[in-house]
Parts: sequence; C-alpha cells; structure tokens
Amino acid sequence: MPHYRLAFVTPADAPAWQRWAVFSPLARIVFFVVVFAILSVAVGFGARAVSVAKAAMDGPLWQLAFRAVLPLIAYLVLVKSIEHRRLRELDLRRLLPDGALGLVAGVALFSAVVGVLWLLGSYHVVGGNAHPHWIVAALTVGLGAGVGEEIMFRGVLYRITEEGLGTWLALLISALFFGAVHLGNPGATLWAGAAIAIEAGILFGLLYLVTRSLWVCMGLHAAWNFMQGTVYGIPVSGTHADGWLVSTRNGPDWLSGGVFGAEASVVALTLCLLASAALLAVALRRGLIVPPRWRRMGVQAGGRSLSMPPTAS
Repeated sequence: MPHYRLAFVTPADAPAWQRWAVFSPLARIVFFVVVFAILSVAVGFGARAVSVAKAAMDGPLWQLAFRAVLPLIAYLVLVKSIEHRRLRELDLRRLLPDGALGLVAGVALFSAVVGVLWLLGSYHVVGGNAHPHWIVAALTVGLGAGVGEEIMFRGVLYRITEEGLGTWLALLISALFFGAVHLGNPGATLWAGAAIAIEAGILFGLLYLVTRSLWVCMGLHAAWNFMQGTVYGIPVSGTHADGWLVSTRNGPDWLSGGVFGAEASVVALTLCLLASAALLAVALRRGLIVPPRWRRMGVQAGGRSLSMPPTAS
C-alpha cells in the first residue's frame, strides 16, 4: 500500500469552477506569486513613503524581510485562505529538531565537499579573517535564501506541482526552475545552472519528499550557504565571500567550480547526487512516490484504498 502524504487534497464537494479557478495547482501557484508581488510592492512603496534610506533598504534586515519574511507571509495566506489546512510542513513543534537536523546535514555535506577538494589539491587556505561580516551573511545568504527559496521552490512549486503531476515531474520542474533562477548570478554559466538544478534542486526536493518538513530543507540550505561563504571563504553561487578562512581554489573549473564557487564543481555534484540517491532509496522503500493525479483517480476508481491525510485544520 502506498504511504505518500499530500498536504492538500481538493475538497470532494468543490464545484467544478472552484476546482480549476481556486484549487488547481496552477491557480494556487499563481495566487502565491500575486500575493508575494503585492506584498513586495507595498513594502517598497511604504519604505519610500516614510523616507527609508536606500542604504537601509540594502541592509541585512531589509534583505531578510524581502527574501524570507514576505514569502513566508504569502505562503501563510495561501495555506489559510485557499487550502484551509493545518501547516504541517512548518509545524512549530518540528522547528528545533528538524531545523537542527538540516543545519547539521548542511554543515557535514558542504564540509565533505571542501574536504574532497582539499584532498584533490584544489582548495587551499591562504590566511584568516578575524572580522568577517558573518551576521550579514547569516541573515541574507543564510536565513534569507534558506527560508525564502525553500518556501518558493519546495513549499509552493514542488509541493503543489506534485499534487497534480506526481513526484517525478515535480522534481524535474522544481529543479529546472531552481537552476534557472541562478543563471543571473555573477559568473553563472549553463553548467553552473545545471549543477545547481541537479545537486540542490533534486536534493532539496527529495529531502522534502522524505520528511515533508520545510524546516529540514531550510536548515540544510542555510547551513550550506553559510559554511560555503562565511566559514570556508568560497563564493556562494557567484556572490563574493567574506569568510573566516581566506581561500583559493585552483585547477579546471569543472573541479574547482571557478568564479561561481564550489557549487559548480563536479565534487559537489557527485556528493549531492549520492545524498539524493540515499533519499530516493528511502522514498522508494517507504512507498512515498506520488503518482500523477489522473493515475491516483484511476486507482481510486478501481477500488483500491490510498493513504491520504485529512485536509481539515
């Protein structure tokens, strides 16, 4: 018997127009994007109306607000006003254990990447920096990216797409979008975008599939970015690193990652694929792979029972 868990199932008594205009995956994704855009514009206008300096708006607290707080608010609006359900993937009771698990995993995984690069003669520490801007990094590329991007790409794009198209297509679509948004970063190449899509997009999607917790994904994402830039002094997706360790990387770009950072290295790609393979094995063993909606409907029509969570709050 399958044991997959969907956060939301369209109410059985919903009229046809609501199924397409309100509850369909596309409608809910568009709803989130619109709410997020309205919030972003409103906050920007509000800041200018009260004469907040541009320097302040470029500061870490404002960056945290735009990157993490606004997506979180938009997600809460989506879940509570459209899906009308309990927020299981962001259950506060799971914040500490799941968040800590993600942080530990992120520290271990990126440290393994750096360790292999060092063993291969690519990573070198050339000095130390006693006063890095670590608080700024923790709030922006750490918490900001970890929270905001996981809400958008796993909480919205992956989760909702999976409800309609199933796990395999949801993994593919969310990973491709995740890689594509990094193509605008400094030093990005098609290879770098593909590496991000494969190593991070698929890894985070599978992590959510197995745990159904955004806290784990956020913790791993934040720790990965923080360790890369602030600890090991390696550019984070092309962004300049101000780390405790001042480092260099040599060798071909496929090994070192080049100016984009270690995320474009075949080492990071390989280790993340191994982690993804382990998560996929767990998902397959537990029967967590969600088939497309039309196949689920066919199974239900055939009289087999499927494991589904209640949608009520």
